[in-house]
Order: sequence, then structure tokens, then C-alpha cells
Amino acid sequence: MVIDSHCHLDYPGLVDDLEAVLARADAAGIRGLLTIGTRLAAFEGVRTIAERHRQVWCSVGVHPHEAGKEPVDEPGDLIAASDHPKVVGIGESGLDFFYDNAPRDRQETNFRVHIDAARQTGLPLIVHTRDADEATAAVLAEEYAKGPFKGVLHCFTGGAALARAALDIGFAISFSGIVTFKKSEALRAIAADVPAGRLLVETDAPYLAPHPHRGKPNEPAYVRHTLACLAEVRGVDEAVLEAETTDAFFALFSKAERPQ
Repeated sequence: MVIDSHCHLDYPGLVDDLEAVLARADAAGIRGLLTIGTRLAAFEGVRTIAERHRQVWCSVGVHPHEAGKEPVDEPGDLIAASDHPKVVGIGESGLDFFYDNAPRDRQETNFRVHIDAARQTGLPLIVHTRDADEATAAVLAEEYAKGPFKGVLHCFTGGAALARAALDIGFAISFSGIVTFKKSEALRAIAADVPAGRLLVETDAPYLAPHPHRGKPNEPAYVRHTLACLAEVRGVDEAVLEAETTDAFFALFSKAERPQ
């Protein structure tokens, strides 16, 4: 069993052929998929996909790219939306200083409100961070000091210091197809050191297809390539990493019902 811990099944390229996408994932042994909320305005569509498919769960949140269009100043809407059996996480939210599609102060406010929602609900926070290692680590540390919460740094591309800061507060770290790219030696070195039980795998589909599909649309079935790369980097059999990453997913996303 493998779990794709982060994908976007409501996005063009996947939603248009969703039944076939899910069938290919099932054929590849992908037994669970977490489709991610990026806009409150589009959350109903995300939730509907999860409701219609036994193996799919979802999250609710506002991506940092959307923070300017969807400011979140209090956690009430996130908390209310999370009161659904298929909503197992809060996010994705965080800081993206690479594109700067929203003002940085607005991104940070949204991020902190999402953390508050995660703290109040007990659901894990799904963190997006790009070119914002120091700021992300600072917000996580400041907020954790106010009261604990759990979470994951998704599609990790940061440095070792951010990874350590996240691990120190009990977070998991998830790797996407980027870890398979030829020039990702530093990322693979970080992945090798993440403790068992804190490592997740994802596609972030339809983006970031792993080698050998790089440059093509990504889909959940391809998470197997990322898992194979990580197993090699960590010096373990793929079957061992399958079990470890699956157990880690259900330990973190404890609201998700584990398939029999």
C-alpha cells in the first residue's frame, strides 16, 4: 500500500479524466489519496471528490498564492469546513517568497490563522514553503510556543535547517518527484536523514512529475517512482518504505480511515 499524501484531483488535467486517473493509481497500488484545498471558494468541489471516492480524503485551506484574494483573519470558516468525515487536514497554507503572488504580510497572517485552526481542531497542518525557510521556521516556532500542533512540510525543497526545525517540533516531511531530479543531490541527502515515521511521499499532481516522466503531466500513480528513489537513498527495500510511509501517513492524518 502506498499513499499519495498530496495531490490536486480538482485541477485541470486530473479532474477531466478522474476515473481513469484513479484506476491507474489503484493498479499501481496507491490505496489512498489526499486531495488538497487551495481556495475556500473552490472547497466544495474538493470535498465532493473525496465524498464520491472511498480512497480519497481532502483538506481545507487557502494556498499562499491565493492569500491576497482570500484573506483569512479568523479560523471559524476553516474549523467549520473541517467538521466533515472526509476532511482530514488544514491547508495548504504557508509562505511562498519565490513567486510572491500575494503580499508577504498577508501570507503570514493567513498562515498563522491556519495554524490556529490546526491547533483548535487537532488536524495536521499542511505547509507550503518556497524560498522562505527562515520566515517559515520562525512562524512555526513562535506559534508552537503558544500551543502544540502537528503538521507536514509538503513537497519539501528547503534546506537542512528548516528540515531540522520542523522535525524538532514533531512535524513530518513529504517529498515529491523533485527528489528524483538529477540536480537534487542536496535534497536527497536531507531525505536520507528524515527519521522513519516522519517521512511521507506525494506527487503534488498534476505538477512535478518524477523521473522518468519529468516534463509531462503528473498523476498519483507516479508516486511509486518517488518512493523507489527514496528507498534507494535510504538504503531500504521499497516494501519497507511502503510500510513506513503508509504508517507515517495514518499516524499524522489520524482522522483518515485506513483501508482494509
